[in-house]
Amino acid sequence: METTDKSQSESATVLEGPDEEATAPDEAGGGAVPEEERPAPARPRRRVPLDGFLAAPFPWYALDEAYTGPRRLHHIGQDADGTVQHGSLGHGDEPVVRADLGDADGPRERFAVVVTVGDSPVRRTADGTGVLEATSEASAAWLAGQGLLAVTWPAQMDHTLRDDWLEQQTETAWALADDLQGPAWSTLMLPVDGVSTPFHYRESEFGWVLAGSTPGGVHLGAYGRGLSAYGLGFAVVKDVAAYADQG
Repeated sequence: METTDKSQSESATVLEGPDEEATAPDEAGGGAVPEEERPAPARPRRRVPLDGFLAAPFPWYALDEAYTGPRRLHHIGQDADGTVQHGSLGHGDEPVVRADLGDADGPRERFAVVVTVGDSPVRRTADGTGVLEATSEASAAWLAGQGLLAVTWPAQMDHTLRDDWLEQQTETAWALADDLQGPAWSTLMLPVDGVSTPFHYRESEFGWVLAGSTPGGVHLGAYGRGLSAYGLGFAVVKDVAAYADQG
């Protein structure tokens, strides 16, 4: 598994989520609007530059043509020297960090994010002080797992507790990605460019994560919520610029 710093992950790009929820004034000026009557938080608007996607030395993957919903550029991950190492493309709703995730009566997101990790050999860090292992399915599993955590906020959890929870869950995601043969993972067969391909798969109350590799050596990860992983398919993207037009 790639031993690059965990900060070089799916959360490396700042998530432009909603501001702290303010108490909305009543139209009559007499107090706050009851929580159950407040609208769902606005979905964040990401501005992910296309340049990095065009400069990547590997092909991008996304859900195949069977998925007909919205698509967008989601994240780009680069080394210190600017070389693109991984990135992701979003499908469906824009993920939002929300504290009402466990509210069955609240709005429910439906999204899937596909992470593509370039095939990189063992190499030295840009500053020459360390060594990075070759990328692998574990790299994709870590990025996908961390990406799901970045847009997860359990219900009834305040800021302080969420920080502690996120730190603990991040360590767990790292350990799980490093043990893809462990009992936490099952095998899910999904098509990649029309060819049935095995993926490591796990799910929780907060969503699902999967990871695998393409025949060409590119590693794929994915995570989602509200949109089932069963029945999904992946395909190489013919024109990644089209995702910028839809975002």
